[in-house]
Amino acid sequence: MTGSERRDAIIKQIRESRTPVPGKSLAAAYDVSRQVIVQDIALIRAAGYDIMATNRGYIINEPAAVSRVFKVKHTDAQVEEELNSIVDLGGCVRNVMVNHRVYGHMEAELNITSRRKTADFIRDLRSGKSSPLKNITSGYHYHTVEADSEETLDLIGEMLREKGFLVEEKKERA
Repeated sequence: MTGSERRDAIIKQIRESRTPVPGKSLAAAYDVSRQVIVQDIALIRAAGYDIMATNRGYIINEPAAVSRVFKVKHTDAQVEEELNSIVDLGGCVRNVMVNHRVYGHMEAELNITSRRKTADFIRDLRSGKSSPLKNITSGYHYHTVEADSEETLDLIGEMLREKGFLVEEKKERA
């Protein structure tokens, strides 16, 4: 096994472990010294991975996030309610997208993660700088929402449905 292959395996092992992985265990697993593992961890960090050493072993600091695209429709007055409802359930509204019949796919990054960021966004809209992108497609638009689990995304989808914001995709008849 080359050093590069070993480092890839170390990343995989730490990423998949539910508990911190001790350096001693890594050294034994790859038949190298503890010092080689320390050097490998330094190289892995230099490659951009956020690996942290704890008193119980190494962990990788990666957001465990999943995402889903929701098709929604609502009024301008309901934008704040929609965004706050999503972040209150633990979601991050990554973007807004529309599919315009003439201009095609248009997308803007939002990254709204809190009520404060929602308030800033609403203040910008109300200042007259611009109007919501959804207005060029009769209110229909999409959001990519990121959360910590599929269960959280399911809760967000259910909330959007209950509030009447979610546009249900029509099922084709056989």
